[in-house]
Amino acid sequence: MSIRAALPALAAAVLFGASTPLAKLLVGDIPPLLLAGLLYLGSGLGLSVVLALRRARARARRHPTTHLGIPRAELPWLVGAIVFGGVLGPALLMFGLTQTSGAAASLLLNVEGVLTAVIAWMVFKENADRQIVLGMVAIVVGGVLLSWEPGGAAFSTGALFILGACLCWAIDNNLTRKVSTNDAMLVAGLKGLAAGACNTALAFAAGAPMPALAAIGSSLVVGFFGYGLSLTLFVVGLRVLGTARTGAYFSVAPLFGVVLSLAIWPGVPGPLFWLAAASMALGVWLHVRERHLHEHTHEPIEHTHQHRHDVHHQHEHRLAWNDDEPHAHPHRHDVLTHGHPHYPDIHHRHSHSR
Repeated sequence: MSIRAALPALAAAVLFGASTPLAKLLVGDIPPLLLAGLLYLGSGLGLSVVLALRRARARARRHPTTHLGIPRAELPWLVGAIVFGGVLGPALLMFGLTQTSGAAASLLLNVEGVLTAVIAWMVFKENADRQIVLGMVAIVVGGVLLSWEPGGAAFSTGALFILGACLCWAIDNNLTRKVSTNDAMLVAGLKGLAAGACNTALAFAAGAPMPALAAIGSSLVVGFFGYGLSLTLFVVGLRVLGTARTGAYFSVAPLFGVVLSLAIWPGVPGPLFWLAAASMALGVWLHVRERHLHEHTHEPIEHTHQHRHDVHHQHEHRLAWNDDEPHAHPHRHDVLTHGHPHYPDIHHRHSHSR
């Protein structure tokens, strides 16, 4: 159960980690802020096409329970996530990169995972036991080792901007969890379109030149996979695992980025790479072997997400439905008390006395 639950978050880390060296190939042709905008636009535009095709397919099949749209009550959470994660975060990072070395930036970006977990645990009261905390520490230590260079972590004004970006993305991760019951691709697409349009407009307003069409096309493709599909899987991870655990798995993204970088720019990894890989593997193993089991009570809740009929979904449908595939529609959960292994997912956000 743990490995299958972790797969969306780990797949998101693979795609995002791979996008970093690919984006590095484009930096020489496109100014950084404009590149960030194009990557997000590629995410939003690509996912919009997929959503349109998916909706057309559902209509052709006369799917009885297809549902699209974000509930009005949840829109403030989504807007907050877009502002912090799609607008403020990238802008602060770009300002920081102009005043900070690449090694220092890489080290400081590891703070995002820590801040994500701290906010989830302290503000949103997400449950965490000692094993999960130790796993997070191991992953962060691996990230530090992976990006460490002697003298590379010197403090500067740019470091404050990068730490600010980490805080923005940590807030974004926790706010996105509040809308993770909705269509993950729709949430990711809306974030990509809004953030991409804003960053692209800011870049052109600052005087960025128009890149070549080939560079624009490459940026959009990298953005679709590395940001669009990655964010879609990240939202699924939030739905299944909760914020802190998803953030921890996503923190291994730099490891996959280094692996792809070594394939593009061949070289022999140093000792720190292997120590970092071992530390991150230990952290993932600690998370995967988690077994959280106790009797708990589900409070009444009504929401929308893709599901099958299982122990948590025993509702009826207004139209005939043979449950031959996952489906999404508004449904209600009544009070239910039982015990089984679980994560702090969308159905298990109960409090803990211990």
